[in-house]
Amino acid sequence: MAASMKEIERHYMNRPMGTFGPGTDCLQAADADRSFEGIIGESDALRSVLEEVEIVASTGSTVLIQGETGTGKELIARAIHDLSSRRSRPLVKINCAAIPTGLLESELFGAEKGAYTGASGQRIGRFEAANQGTIFLDEVGDIPLELQAKLLRVLQEQEFERLGSSRTIKVDVRVIAATNCDLAQMLAEKKFRSDLYYRLNVFPISMPALRERSGDIPLLARYFVDKYARRMQRRIEWIPEETMAALARYPWPGNVRELENVIERAVILSRGPELEIPAKQLGLLEGAAADALYGSTFEAVAREHILRVLREAHWVIGGPTGAAARLGMKRSTLNSRMQKLGIARPV
Repeated sequence: MAASMKEIERHYMNRPMGTFGPGTDCLQAADADRSFEGIIGESDALRSVLEEVEIVASTGSTVLIQGETGTGKELIARAIHDLSSRRSRPLVKINCAAIPTGLLESELFGAEKGAYTGASGQRIGRFEAANQGTIFLDEVGDIPLELQAKLLRVLQEQEFERLGSSRTIKVDVRVIAATNCDLAQMLAEKKFRSDLYYRLNVFPISMPALRERSGDIPLLARYFVDKYARRMQRRIEWIPEETMAALARYPWPGNVRELENVIERAVILSRGPELEIPAKQLGLLEGAAADALYGSTFEAVAREHILRVLREAHWVIGGPTGAAARLGMKRSTLNSRMQKLGIARPV
């Protein structure tokens, strides 16, 4: 159960920054047998996920990690790999949404010289590179239907052919997949193969949204302040009480990634030992938090927040200063969220 605001304030508000670190109030790597590096929190929701990680890590079974963007799915995949017998072998990661459809097959399975225009030499695919290790398929819901059959075969038979070759390659690869899509809904809409879904969904893990573990927000905020203050050679010793309260109440549609971006920006702007979040941004956080507290639906709060960020970014979605980066989302995720919430660029 999430901690109350009074508990959060009593436990964290007046603690000096220097007392925070791995092994105190955060779940991080303490030794080789319990490797949760970079996973910060002590909420029941997060502890439940980490218990599932410890249970499944040693089995070698396929894992499907589901959750909103920015909730830390890649960190969970890393933890599963690091706790498994394959930890000395590679963890190969691929974002299936970031690679054009025409190139995804060669990225996954490799290609022979001349297999397609521009293929000037043999290409080793990610599955071959992950042999005896683990492959992490992020955004697996974005794999096109025509390629899903080949992926199913790898999961079932642990074999495939490179693009342009008839020679079968055998591999020993553990598959961890992740998605922020509702694969069951995609199944109903015939956008995802049912046999592949059931093969991936052997051991599902659901990542809680940050608003579902608000008691972890002070820990995360302090962790990111320490991280970026060290990187920028700044000395920031405390977070003002009203700032921490605003951070803890805000619903975070971009989850941990959005929180990290807000803290990094605040560290850049802070001129002394106190973390300074600009009044305008703090007002946006407080406004969205108030809406959430006094009856607006989460979708309405998220819609208004995304609209504000889009206006501030002059409706530029991609790039380092675009709305997606400011929200801590991938560009494709923001486009999907805008479509779902009925947000369109004004004419």
